[in-house]
Amino acid sequence: MDLCRRHPADEIDQLSIATIRTLTVDAVERAKSGHAGLPLGMAAAAYTLWSRFLTYDPAQPLWPGRDRFVLSAGHGSMLLYALLHLANVAEVDRTGEPTGSPAVSLDGIRAFRQLDSVCPGHPEYGMTTGVEATTGPLGQGVGDSVGMAIAAKWLGARYDRAGSALFGQRVYALCSDGDLMEGISGEAASLAGHLGLCNLCWIYDDNSVTIDGPTRLAFSEDVRRRFEGYGWATHRVEDANDCAAFAEAIERFLGTPDRPTLIAVRSTIGFGAPDLQGTSKAHSDPFGAEEVRRTKRAYGWPEDAQFRVPPAVPQRFAETVGRRGAEARMAWEERLGRLKLEAPDLAAELTRGLAGQSKPGWEDKIPAFEPDPSGMATREASGRVLNALAPHMPWLLGGSADLAGSNKTELKFDGAGDFEAGAFGGRNLHFGIREHTMGAIANGLALSGLRPFVGTFLVFSDYMRPPIRLAAMGGLPVVFVFSHDSIGLGQDGPTHQPVEQLAGLRAVPGLMVIRPCDANETAEAWRVILGQSERPACLVLSRQALPVLDRGKFAPASGLARGGYVLAGGEETPDVILIASGGEVAACLEARETLASEGLRCRVVSMPSFDLFEAQDEAYRRSVLPPAVKARLAVEAASPLGWDRYVGPEGAVIAMRRFGASAPYADLQSKFGFTAADVAEAARRLTCR
Repeated sequence: MDLCRRHPADEIDQLSIATIRTLTVDAVERAKSGHAGLPLGMAAAAYTLWSRFLTYDPAQPLWPGRDRFVLSAGHGSMLLYALLHLANVAEVDRTGEPTGSPAVSLDGIRAFRQLDSVCPGHPEYGMTTGVEATTGPLGQGVGDSVGMAIAAKWLGARYDRAGSALFGQRVYALCSDGDLMEGISGEAASLAGHLGLCNLCWIYDDNSVTIDGPTRLAFSEDVRRRFEGYGWATHRVEDANDCAAFAEAIERFLGTPDRPTLIAVRSTIGFGAPDLQGTSKAHSDPFGAEEVRRTKRAYGWPEDAQFRVPPAVPQRFAETVGRRGAEARMAWEERLGRLKLEAPDLAAELTRGLAGQSKPGWEDKIPAFEPDPSGMATREASGRVLNALAPHMPWLLGGSADLAGSNKTELKFDGAGDFEAGAFGGRNLHFGIREHTMGAIANGLALSGLRPFVGTFLVFSDYMRPPIRLAAMGGLPVVFVFSHDSIGLGQDGPTHQPVEQLAGLRAVPGLMVIRPCDANETAEAWRVILGQSERPACLVLSRQALPVLDRGKFAPASGLARGGYVLAGGEETPDVILIASGGEVAACLEARETLASEGLRCRVVSMPSFDLFEAQDEAYRRSVLPPAVKARLAVEAASPLGWDRYVGPEGAVIAMRRFGASAPYADLQSKFGFTAADVAEAARRLTCR
């Protein structure tokens, strides 16, 4: 069987492609689980990309100037693991330094899909060096790739000098029919075409098969014409095993100066498996021992050899991708050295950015807000903090899904500018009405070392749950700014009033969710969020004005860093504890005054972040919520889900137990029981039990 037709090179190419395929077959067979179909179908194309074009140094896999290869069709993970193994990609530690071990050893491949393996079923960023993004949920990888391409363009606009480019890298995403069926692919491709991201190439594995059967069951569009409509260059490779034709398509991509490129590659899923190739069974069904032997026979491979890697294959990878990458990296380091001599301040800024560091003293730029009973919306406070910080944090950039004015996410300081086609230095990104891809692009920006923020209404966080989840899984420091946080937005009504979203976001492991109660808590929230780089955060903000609390009378807003703190009434053992977040804190403070006039000792606890509070030690948590005090009332204009942990079996929760209504905010407060009088009455009932 001719595995690499019309390629002008030698038998080692054939051997290398067969090795990728047989490693896949053996790993999937041993695991009795996996997706061999894509790796077998696209092995020749992937090998050609890596061996002839990819600028990547396996010895320094986090080198900032590298090309990115994103396996958006993450179910075909064995293709990536085989490439990482054969290229001898080095494992790196948390500091980015090589450990002396391979990222993917042969033993790692043998443990494919097993507990604690570096080769999980779908690629996971942070688990396996060389995996550029967590993929598997279809469409997420192509969305990430647009963010990576934007990041490269932005970095190049800021740091490249004439004749001395540091950030001219390309981004390749291998995607499937399923990726292109998902709506996010249309959003991402539309924006990439609009921006003219000529450094972006999607390689479309057009095998005409999905799990349920042939794609014609649900997918009949002309994909190339669709992408041409988006403003992409498109090319067709009629046979995935025609390495020369595929190489020609890549050359045409490299020569396209003004738009992204789609290469549609016709492949045979499960190529070489006699009974399964070309069928939906090749997608993810185990082959079985006999089909494995017959497949190896078709490749001219020893039928009983398992996990066989002929020495000539890693040698070929070393001679191609390894040598080319090392030379490119050393040339890049020389250019960086010239930048340090010619523009030392800019080079120092770049060095800090690459290390994930901010310029010292950035926290001093966070504004403080004077007490104001008439109040300020926390979205407004957030916008002011963001614009105070961004000039001193040059890698902080972002935007909104057509709601920058509402979210207060526009950077307005002198020189901020807009990121546009042909003008890639701006720090305001315009995503259009594309929440889903906005989240994935933000992940791609974070994967490239930038600090992105993105904004929309809290109710529309549902449109971007997959990238939020993957950001948490990968520990990506994306800031999701969600305004219009409750029924407080008023007359837009229940379609725009979030009820269940807070509980859903709080349920995501590793996601920091903060709902501040006033302008100064909002400022502290930005301090906490930007002071760490290990996880994403959701900043949940009000549309309506909230009183700016007098911090001489109440506890300082720095208590936000602990998630929950005693805002008022901490000096004595209370009769009742009122716990709230966001806009409902003010109602609790007003209710406290009423209850105090009646002789009830009342403590008010601001609880802006469940997860930050849960991270505190038990002694602190008990000091805020003394176990002896059973009369506890939580107040939040959202689902009650989760508050039971703080009020206990004898407490109560004032919350939303239905969708909202279209009316002025004051009327909604009264209707749904969130006035100070409602809070005071509920507290009285608790203390009378």
